[in-house]
Amino acid sequence: MKQPYNTALYMRLSRDDENYGDSVSIETQRTILQQFAKDNDLHVVGEYIDDGWSGTTFERPNFKRMMADVDAGRVNCIVTKDLSRFGRDHIMVGYYLEYEFPDKQVRYIAVSENEDTKKGLSDFVPFKNLFNEWFAKDTSRKVKTALHAKFAAGERTFTYAPLGYIRHPEVKNAIVVDVETRWIIEKIFDLAYHGAGAAKIARVLVEEQVPTAGWLNYQRYGTFAHIYEGAPEEKSYAWTLAQVKSILKDETYIGNSVHNKQTNISYKNKKKVRKPQEEWFRVENTHEAIISKEVFKQVQEQIASRRRQQKDATTQIFSGLVKCADCGWSMRFGTNNQNKKPYSHYTCSQYGQGLRQCSAHYIRYDYLYHYVLTRIQDLSREAQLDENALLHRLLKASDQELAANAKRQSAELTRAEKRRTEVDRKFAKLYEDWSDGRITEYNFNMMSQKYQTEQQELVEKIERLSAELESEKQTTVDAETWISLIKQYANPTELTAELLNTLIEKIVIHEATTVDGMREQNIDIYYRFIGKIE
Repeated sequence: MKQPYNTALYMRLSRDDENYGDSVSIETQRTILQQFAKDNDLHVVGEYIDDGWSGTTFERPNFKRMMADVDAGRVNCIVTKDLSRFGRDHIMVGYYLEYEFPDKQVRYIAVSENEDTKKGLSDFVPFKNLFNEWFAKDTSRKVKTALHAKFAAGERTFTYAPLGYIRHPEVKNAIVVDVETRWIIEKIFDLAYHGAGAAKIARVLVEEQVPTAGWLNYQRYGTFAHIYEGAPEEKSYAWTLAQVKSILKDETYIGNSVHNKQTNISYKNKKKVRKPQEEWFRVENTHEAIISKEVFKQVQEQIASRRRQQKDATTQIFSGLVKCADCGWSMRFGTNNQNKKPYSHYTCSQYGQGLRQCSAHYIRYDYLYHYVLTRIQDLSREAQLDENALLHRLLKASDQELAANAKRQSAELTRAEKRRTEVDRKFAKLYEDWSDGRITEYNFNMMSQKYQTEQQELVEKIERLSAELESEKQTTVDAETWISLIKQYANPTELTAELLNTLIEKIVIHEATTVDGMREQNIDIYYRFIGKIE
């Protein structure tokens, strides 16, 4: 009696196969398989299609569904266009053809290669499978090479543009600033620049109901409907700590494209692994920046110095802030448990390391804590009592002095710009006189050299004066910014990591000295935006 074959038509197409056109398309495969089943009286129980899946993995959803039907007895014949559609891992393909299918009495047919387990596979099958695997490996290598060339040319590959950007309307694989959402990125970095940590930023975004990137994509393109459709309003601004941290570390916002951060374990194993930073592929200035490099750098330094959880679950609020005055290295935190009353302290991290490149610069934690708290309390009181007086002290000059200096520089700048306009006009007139023959070439060369020299001197002077004026303006802005920050911590009774990272850039510890039997030690506090206050 003729054995009935309940047949599965299996089709697979990877993204790389799409480059080869219609010859391997799903429709082409379907046409070939359906015609073959009809010509050979095979009863088709279903089609199993893995579109966009590599043949190097057998964790394909519809392949697994087909094998489940084999185990359930619903399928006893599998037909593919060729062996490569079944898979490109020669070991796994060989396992199925030589062990799994014979054991379960499953017939396998590769139509275009005329391979059929019922008739007996040809001796070339192992070589075909090896070639198919080599092809996958070679394709993987070519894809990586092509991507590297795209990246070097400043192109990006992405499904969704990062928040603050949209796809370039004319240039493929490029992004441009999104005028509707750039403010969100600017707000996040502004908060971070002024001392807020990722947790605080996330809270602010939620409280102010700032929309997330996912919600914006849903509103614009209808994506992520399974998350947002029918969801409560709070879902649209449900910011997480991870989202904020990712944005703060993303060089996209200073105009760079960073690639090769992660890779597959191999062309067979598609599991992603993180690559070390030295292997990242960074291309600078590929698109318009939203954040300046100076702001981005400052934020990265703050992230690096933010508090860390210690092994004993206590939080070191000074982490990353305490520096050695002589070698500049961070101070190492430690605890002395030998006494009846254990106490903590800081020592230079270079001290005791091999050649003892520095001295201890030892300072007790409780003394440092008391000193810093007292200084901040004093400044906080000044800010509350007389903000203008504190501002003048920070600027180290009176309002009148600053105004007089700015007025003088502004007048000098105006005169320089006016003179440059006159010289430009005279130079143009000189050229006309020479071209019309009213002056000799000798006189033209002599006078033009004089004007060119003066032009250059005026350009340099204007640039210097403009920079000085801008610097004075920025100094005032920085001082006002710092005062607004310390006013947020009115009458502090204790120190926290957030307070310290908001107000202080670094705390420099000098080596202690002994004078008349008394231990003396200088501590310099450098505040953010304004530096050391005398």
